[in-house]
Amino acid sequence: MFIQTESTPNPATLKFLPGQTVLEAGTADFPTADAAGSSPLAQRIFAVPGVTGVFFGNDFVTVTKGDATEWDHVKPAILGAIMEHYQSGAAVMEGESAAAGHAAHDGPDSEIVDQIKELLDTRVRPAVAQDGGDITFHGFDRGIVYLHMQGACAGCPSSTLTLKMGIENLLRHYIPEVLEVRPVAA
Repeated sequence: MFIQTESTPNPATLKFLPGQTVLEAGTADFPTADAAGSSPLAQRIFAVPGVTGVFFGNDFVTVTKGDATEWDHVKPAILGAIMEHYQSGAAVMEGESAAAGHAAHDGPDSEIVDQIKELLDTRVRPAVAQDGGDITFHGFDRGIVYLHMQGACAGCPSSTLTLKMGIENLLRHYIPEVLEVRPVAA
């Protein structure tokens, strides 16, 4: 098994490509070791000292390290943990795990929200997945769109710029009712 790695715009996060499917559908975000209970793979990765976050996409795993940890020290152990997991034949996720996605929204703005979700799914999420993260709809209130940033996007120094200059401008261009975009914490 050969696992490729790619840097992301977030210097604290690396993208690992195991060359096979990680999740069949959706994404899974584990911002802490305590959140990794449903994933044997995430538990293995969190067992590496210095790992502070794990995120799964369709064909990648992004791992976030603490500030005091150097990639040279943890990258080999993370590669080993991923390789061991796939060789063990264990499931990536146990039980019924809901695929991370957009928050439900009904009410007077449901047509606008449907347009927002469509733009996120077709224009934003594929590009963000290339960088090892995901952005999902969290809410819409009085012209303000709230988005949840995951994986490499969470805590990325350039995420504010991406949110304001990229996503906000895109949504405002296509949906005049959108006035502003703001991130929300998990």
